[in-house]
Amino acid sequence: MHVPDGFINAPVSAVTGVVAAGAVAVSLRGARRELDERTAPLAGLVAAFIFAVQMLNFPVAAGTSGHLLGGALAAILVGPFTGVLCVSVVLLMQGILFADGGLTALGVNITDMAIVTTVVAYAVFRGLVKVLPRTRRSVTVASFVAALLSVPAAAAAFTLIYAVGGTTDIALSKVATAMVGVHVLIGIGEAVITALTVGAVIAVRPDLVYGARGLQQRLKLRVNGELVDASAAAAPVAARSSHRKVWITGLVTSLVLAGFVSFYASASPDGLEKVAKDKGIDAKAKAHASEDSPLAGYGVKDVSDARLSGGLAGVIGVGVTVVAGTGVFWTVRRRRTADTSPASVPEGV
Repeated sequence: MHVPDGFINAPVSAVTGVVAAGAVAVSLRGARRELDERTAPLAGLVAAFIFAVQMLNFPVAAGTSGHLLGGALAAILVGPFTGVLCVSVVLLMQGILFADGGLTALGVNITDMAIVTTVVAYAVFRGLVKVLPRTRRSVTVASFVAALLSVPAAAAAFTLIYAVGGTTDIALSKVATAMVGVHVLIGIGEAVITALTVGAVIAVRPDLVYGARGLQQRLKLRVNGELVDASAAAAPVAARSSHRKVWITGLVTSLVLAGFVSFYASASPDGLEKVAKDKGIDAKAKAHASEDSPLAGYGVKDVSDARLSGGLAGVIGVGVTVVAGTGVFWTVRRRRTADTSPASVPEGV
């Protein structure tokens, strides 16, 4: 779904850039309410995990593949405002370092892949959680449905943007049918990945899942392979230890996925690439401004071995994304602390 330069004209690209910048600004403020000392480092890890899993294209139809968009996963794990920032960080790293997604189309990509997916997914998720039994299984089920619907929603959003600012004269009905059709299939993969990830985290540390807050269940910790209730005295210390384990496990998983498993990803074009080629949307596509980047195309320049080149690029990408993401979220967290410190409270309040 990464839109290259040249698909959308300059005026519409500029407008979506303004929309994206406004949404990021709002999200920076909103994320202050979502982030705390536990979730700030987790948010950076979520961004790195999304980057890693996006390298794992999976086949969805003859000659077509798909990959995780990540808006639903981020919103449910760390909150909708922080989720927008997570996906935006990933898109920025991909566009600058890996020549994936046009730089002039960055506003289009953030609007489509970060804002639309997050807003749609979290709205669906909250609606389902309100009507389903208040259990952890319900959170996982709601995650599946929310992720499933978020992908065709993003495809529909791209179609609308293309209808206003597309650079080629293609029948809108053909674009809409092709985009939504293939992305419904990709949405199934998105839903499976999202539900499995949310389910895995909620099984170990439900308190770290933003969408699971307020379930009124006691914190469970895994001790010697079994889930047990954490005592009031032991919970803070044990939770900190468990938090570190979750973070380390997530980082190692991301590195393995990007550095090794990505070599076995499908080489077929993804949904947008396939539709663009079949329908002629790519007729006026432009070369990427970062095409000479040493990491362009998810490979390390001058490394001849394809497996090693791709693996190194993936590991570098995970490392850069987790550092950039964690830096952003810790800064936001520090701003929240400063805003709520006693010195910042007016006298008499």
